[in-house]
Amino acid sequence: MANKEFWTGSEKYLCDRELAQSFHIARTLGMPLLIEGEPGTGKTELPLQFAKDKNLELFVYPTGSKSNVEQFVARFDHVKYLRDSQIEILNAQREEKGLETKLSTAGRDTESLKDYVVKGPGAMAYSRPNSVLLIDEIDKAPREFPNDLLYALSHRKFVMPESGEVIEISEDEMPAIVITSNREQELPTAFKGRCIYHYIHFPEADTMREIVAKHHPKLDESLVRTAIDIFYQLRRLGLDRAPTTRELLNWLKYIKTFSSDEALRKIEQLEGVGTLIKTQTDLQNLRQRMVKDGKWGGSVN
Repeated sequence: MANKEFWTGSEKYLCDRELAQSFHIARTLGMPLLIEGEPGTGKTELPLQFAKDKNLELFVYPTGSKSNVEQFVARFDHVKYLRDSQIEILNAQREEKGLETKLSTAGRDTESLKDYVVKGPGAMAYSRPNSVLLIDEIDKAPREFPNDLLYALSHRKFVMPESGEVIEISEDEMPAIVITSNREQELPTAFKGRCIYHYIHFPEADTMREIVAKHHPKLDESLVRTAIDIFYQLRRLGLDRAPTTRELLNWLKYIKTFSSDEALRKIEQLEGVGTLIKTQTDLQNLRQRMVKDGKWGGSVN
């Protein structure tokens, strides 16, 4: 039976109660959890940290502009099948000539078509009860991709190409499926109807301090307070791309390599701002504001 306990996070992952409840409902009902929200809010980390914390097998499918169900579920290796068919003919000829040595097909049998089915993360997860499946950034995929998943999500089964093998799993044994989206495009209504939905709002400062504490527990509180204050000031500047949680954690990972006094000075001077600001326009706007307002006591490096 799949892991249905109420999971509230791990040593490295803070899972707020609303997200934890949505994740629990999805696993209880044997349905995927669709998480939307801006980049860097921990959508992808949820299934990764859950699998790690519970020591569960993890399957990941990062979607892109060329994603299709064949890649996700399974494909038939026609090249390998043709090669093995040729090997069988050659072996038959060698046997007629009295040669004892045979060419190898690595144990595959052309009479058994399932030997040539290459399973993708979807079929692999459905074959492993109590596993975890992440379909990451599904909004990057062509629109037909989520539509093509409707049958599998509704009937909890995949039909393997050529061999006709059916991989089916019960509601109780469904893998914990998490699907993430940055909302680059709207997903089909019918697809959303097959999922439990949750939107991750960007964390407030108090929650951000808890997140930082999980990743950098030994970091001086005054450094964390100053860094978080600057971080939220940056997010309020109306940048084209506001810094995210992941980028704040990376910035602090760099900052903590210095002594406390030096680290505080580097935070105030925004040293290492390239971990936070990701576009040339935003960097120029930030520099202009700092020159104008004299904030943080230094220049952007």
